[in-house]
This record gives sequence, C-alpha cells and structure tokens, in this order.
Amino acid sequence: MDNQLLNHLQLGTLLSADDQLAILDAFEYRTYKEGATLFQSAHICRQLFFVCKGILRILAQSENGNEVTHYFISENRFCTILNSFINRVVAHETIEAACDAEVLSIDRAALMDLYEKYPALKTAIDNSIQKTLLEKINTRNAYLGYDSSERYRLFLERQPDIANRVSLGDIASYLGITQQSLSRIRRKQ
Repeated sequence: MDNQLLNHLQLGTLLSADDQLAILDAFEYRTYKEGATLFQSAHICRQLFFVCKGILRILAQSENGNEVTHYFISENRFCTILNSFINRVVAHETIEAACDAEVLSIDRAALMDLYEKYPALKTAIDNSIQKTLLEKINTRNAYLGYDSSERYRLFLERQPDIANRVSLGDIASYLGITQQSLSRIRRKQ
C-alpha cells in the first residue's frame, strides 16, 4: 500500500529513500467496512485520506433529511473535505466507505510538518488534489441537462469502475433519482 502512495506522487527521483520512508511513516494504514464513516459532518476535517483500495463517497444531508452523494473517490486519489481541511471550518459533508476500503490517513498538523521538510511533497499532493477536483467538475457537468435514464447511461459509460462496486442506493443518490426509478431504468436497459 505504501508504495502505491509514492508511485502516485512520483517522488522517487526527487527524494531520497530515507525521505520517502519518513513520509510513509507519517501516514497511518486503515481499513473500513462498507458504510463505515471516515469523517462525520458538523466537525472540522483534520484528516487527508489516500485511497489504496475501494471507493469513498462524499455525502451530505438534504433539507428534507435524505442523503445526497456528491462524489465518489476511487483508488489512487486523495479525499478530504477540502474547505474544512484547508480553512479549518466546520464541514457539512461526511466521508463514508462506499465499499470495503483501505486508506492511508494523515492528520493535517503532521502533513503541514511534512510540507515544511519536503516542499516537493506539497506540490505533488496539491497537483493530485487539483486533478481530482477538475475530474469531479467535468464528470458532474457531463450529467447536467439530461434526464435520469441518460444520466445513468452516462454514469455507466464514464464511471464503470464505480458502477459495479457501490450500492444502487448510492448511485441513485449521486444521480439525483430515487432508487425505485433507478431500478426501473435498469430493467429497461
């Protein structure tokens, strides 16, 4: 799992083996069962997660109390509630394991210490997070203006790795439709 993080960040030529080990030692390996909460809303998010295996989902409660999935985060991506993590404000979103997951986790304070020692690490993580944000925006924008049946078709086309690994309820929530509607759409295809 550890090499997965270093490979993703591509720091091999920028940092010595000892520096790479120091970075890895700052991260904690954790496993979560499907449905487990990694971070609960109404708190300040102080953790950055790197997904080694599985899928995480960022969700919030709608005004009527329903869970709304904002986004799925799959392998080799960082996950946090970015505004809360950076600005130290209370988050309105929750992070859950959408399926069994293995992650590397680091506390904000420990990450800031690493950034001071290894500026290349900050650049690599910032670039990775920026890439993920752009993917998220492009993916969500791709679904705009389409009816539920077309959104589901696009979801299967654009995110097949997620479609086969998370619950139908999570998919329906993400696409903004009811689970019953999603079941009808699936039967027609």
